[in-house]
Amino acid sequence: MKKIFLIIALAFVFNNVVNAGGGWTQPKGALYLKLSEWWIVSNQHYTDVGLIDPNITSGIFNTSIYAEYGLTDRFTTIVYFPFFSRAFINNEVSGTTGEILTPGDAINSIGDTDISLKYALNTKGLIRTAATLTLGLPFGNDSGGALNNLQTGDGEFNQMLQLDASASYQIKNTTIYGTTYVGINNRNNGFSDEFRFGFELGAGLLKSKLWIIGRITGVESFKNGDLASDSNSTSVFANNSEFTSYGMEVAYKITPKFGISAGYASAFRGEIIFASPSYSVGVFFDLGK
Repeated sequence: MKKIFLIIALAFVFNNVVNAGGGWTQPKGALYLKLSEWWIVSNQHYTDVGLIDPNITSGIFNTSIYAEYGLTDRFTTIVYFPFFSRAFINNEVSGTTGEILTPGDAINSIGDTDISLKYALNTKGLIRTAATLTLGLPFGNDSGGALNNLQTGDGEFNQMLQLDASASYQIKNTTIYGTTYVGINNRNNGFSDEFRFGFELGAGLLKSKLWIIGRITGVESFKNGDLASDSNSTSVFANNSEFTSYGMEVAYKITPKFGISAGYASAFRGEIIFASPSYSVGVFFDLGK
């Protein structure tokens, strides 16, 4: 079967000013919670040379909790926990006879979990900077289904160091902000290390009740691992995956402490990833101190 697939858990990557993302940290005692659903379903993928090929329709759904808590004004703890993850693949059907060549399959489990500690390098000035250490915990299933080819995790423990720089501006009743980050992700179990980057621009309208956010994110593999790219080819996690994607999110605060959000992202170039968009919806709670 064809080489496929990695999509980063965008729900974790998509931090924004509403939940103190970028170079901002949560104030001491402040708590932010988000319950979200993220999914991608695809019948095509980017190959290892960046071309688009068809594949059996497959995908993954992640139901997750994301939380930020301010230990101090400088230190924020962050947890991304996909407590229900469903990976599936449809039947493989003969194009000439209609016969089912390989039956479809699905698995349900928890997913790989991220725990982070963010430190504000400065708390004053126009540009805010922060450093974040993220530990990727392999709680997901890396060999499920009848053929052991479905995954809700990649089975490896990784560590990522990320640097963020952000700034915000007030123009009458509109808040404009921009943020950028770079990161190095150290992976184990034969997976190649990665360079990650992102740019984000957002605007808070209606007295900061409505937020409109646009993003560019990317992953570049160092290709220094010894695990074959297609060793887990029917999962949504593969070695040496690369992409550059664009995305947007809309968040609306119904009350000062409660809101809803919806997001969209799609890769416009990639290697060994789905060539289809991902979607997310969520509710968030900004509980403050």
